[in-house]
Amino acid sequence: MGYEVEKLAAENALVGEGPVWDVESQTLYWIDIQGGKFWNFDPATGENNLLHEGYNVAGATRNKRGGLAVGTWEGVQLWHSDDNFTWLHKGEVDGYPIKLNDVTVGPDGSLYGGSGHLDSCALFRFKPDGTAEIIDDGLELCNGMGFSPDLSTFYSTDTFKHEIYKWDHNVTTGAITNKQVFTTIPDNWGIPDGMTVDGDGFVWSAIWSGGMIVRFDPDGKEERRVELPAAQTSSAMFGGKDLNELYVTTASFGTGDPELNGWEAEGFNIDTYRGGDLYRVKLDIQGKAEFITDFAVPD
Repeated sequence: MGYEVEKLAAENALVGEGPVWDVESQTLYWIDIQGGKFWNFDPATGENNLLHEGYNVAGATRNKRGGLAVGTWEGVQLWHSDDNFTWLHKGEVDGYPIKLNDVTVGPDGSLYGGSGHLDSCALFRFKPDGTAEIIDDGLELCNGMGFSPDLSTFYSTDTFKHEIYKWDHNVTTGAITNKQVFTTIPDNWGIPDGMTVDGDGFVWSAIWSGGMIVRFDPDGKEERRVELPAAQTSSAMFGGKDLNELYVTTASFGTGDPELNGWEAEGFNIDTYRGGDLYRVKLDIQGKAEFITDFAVPD
């Protein structure tokens, strides 16, 4: 199945990631986690506005009580500008460094964040009441997360294990339990990175080095795929007025290197265009509005 793919912004992002559609402003936040930047893309004007440049950011999303909740390699901030931000969490939680690699938001306004590029990665939950907990540990590279439309299921990804997991989610308590393998990504596809869940409860996973977003049904079976002109597809998010536009981030990481870095799929051609741009694909499928955090400025 072929789709028309639009290139929206050519930023040469080292690792473009974390697209989040803001329903209120009808704009998209997205990041360069390795390049230490995040942007706000406005489809009404086509402008891609640089909001931050400096420390490494894993994700940014609107906060109900003002500002943006920003996950970083050092912790979690309530951010208004690079000159006006407050640390909500910094350093460690129960001995696990908060070096976040990807984030999502739960229905109660909690920020979920997974760590990456450590000896043992963890999945955190940062709650609106200021506390934090560890949901999962012993991971290799914690990545894409999301909730099913009925909120009964939470999904998470361990990139280097090639696995996406599903969990039971208790809407009343927020408890996430009963981890199971949802699907395993074949070596010759690439590795699973960021993800989103559509309005029908199907999971869309960006396959790094595979140049595609794969849609899985609720049983973990491939239903379709959307191919991109950049091999290192890193994440995806539904946006637009009708939430039927898939925004896809890509990464230029490794471009020009004479040797493969080990993240590539089997048989990867080193001359393949890796990416670094933001793309959009209009679909006949509707996503769902993402939740926003509900953090207060600490006293």
